[in-house]
Amino acid sequence: MSKQVVVINGGEAWTTYEECIEHLKNYDLTQEKFDKMMSKRWKDHLQENLGKDFLVVKLNMPNTRNSKYTEWKIWFEKLFPYLDDDAIFIGHSLGANFIAKYFAEHSASFVIGQIHLVAGCFGYAGGFDLPESLDKIPQQCDSIYIYHSPDDPVVPYDDALKYKKALPQAHLVTCIRQGHFLSETFPEIIENIQKQ
Repeated sequence: MSKQVVVINGGEAWTTYEECIEHLKNYDLTQEKFDKMMSKRWKDHLQENLGKDFLVVKLNMPNTRNSKYTEWKIWFEKLFPYLDDDAIFIGHSLGANFIAKYFAEHSASFVIGQIHLVAGCFGYAGGFDLPESLDKIPQQCDSIYIYHSPDDPVVPYDDALKYKKALPQAHLVTCIRQGHFLSETFPEIIENIQKQ
């Protein structure tokens, strides 16, 4: 049976709706940003890179331009009846924050195989603030990985250090010149997933 790999992408969250509207109005959609919208990223190649022993499930979270934790939680829990034991979770950016918050506050009804937090922000607006303790996460999962790049222009590398402090048993993987992990390849995560 193939191991399930659930991928949760990032999003943007705001303290107020007005902040969201201002951001959308002032967003500078350059030619470079437009071109990147059409490019393939590592998540697009995840299934082929992991092979037939894995089944990649990309969960598109609601309202990613104005993300709210409560909405994401409702949508995420819709998956639970279909998840097998040893499911692997990957969160990128706000998706990493979401996974950390969710499993720090809730006990899963299934066995978690691995958790991978990629370029994760450590708390955010929109209800994504983290609880005081993340101790519940390692109680549910032995293999936790934190990936971050010192040149990330979106989420500071200090956030990875905060995760490492809160989750001392996690593996911190510092990737050089990966920015916000928007590239086509990400060999480190493939290798770590296949270790299981």
